[in-house]
Amino acid sequence: MRQWGLAFALAASVSLAACVQTKQYADLQFTPPQGDYKLLVLRPDVTVGSLTTGGMVEPRADWTDEARASIVTALRAQQAAHGGKVTIIEHRNELPGVDPQELADVERLNAAVDDSIALHKYLGDYLPTKRGNRLDWTLGEDAVRLGQKTGYDYALFLHAEDQVASGGRIALGVLGVAGCIVGFCAPNVGGQQQLDYASLVDLRTGDVVWFNVVLAESQVPGIKFGDLRTPQGAEQMVERLLGRMKPGQAVRRAQEVH
Repeated sequence: MRQWGLAFALAASVSLAACVQTKQYADLQFTPPQGDYKLLVLRPDVTVGSLTTGGMVEPRADWTDEARASIVTALRAQQAAHGGKVTIIEHRNELPGVDPQELADVERLNAAVDDSIALHKYLGDYLPTKRGNRLDWTLGEDAVRLGQKTGYDYALFLHAEDQVASGGRIALGVLGVAGCIVGFCAPNVGGQQQLDYASLVDLRTGDVVWFNVVLAESQVPGIKFGDLRTPQGAEQMVERLLGRMKPGQAVRRAQEVH
């Protein structure tokens, strides 16, 4: 489902010319980490591609590397403002006491779980036992073992997909708009999308305790939402995704009472 499939599925419900959508889900008892917590940020899963004239997305390794570097820098700055001990892993062999293959297995498991959350919480394909605001997914013992080996309280996983419209795609969109001015509207060729989502896993239980999706989508090629290859674009994305982490519903209700 990754590599643009999920982005296209989510964007199918967006009818505006340009918009940014975001919605968080959290465990009912979730409180955003604060104080002397230990957070492990896994290597961001990033893909940046070129949106061709024909509407295909061609992944670009050089753009992806640029975007990942910008996102890691933005993550360091954003997390530094929240306190706690934060470690960002850029390569799987950087975590002492953990075999790179073991870390890769956890990352793959999380990828499958995150895709399932996005499908069932954001696309309306609800599971009978996971309706409403419940966030009832887990990485199980694999995540618990990672926490025991490293001493970290939480693991943060981040996924980002971005498209950069080619000159031909932009020109085709402009041609369609220009045609409308003289009364001969061409079919809307569709614009570009950026899909980002993040999950926070409690390494003491293995449970996913918080999840957020940000979808930026336009119907006109060339409208930009922040280029992930740039420091500014990466900073904007990280702030949208992680800047306002909300507590769970039960915690919010208790806060309202008091």
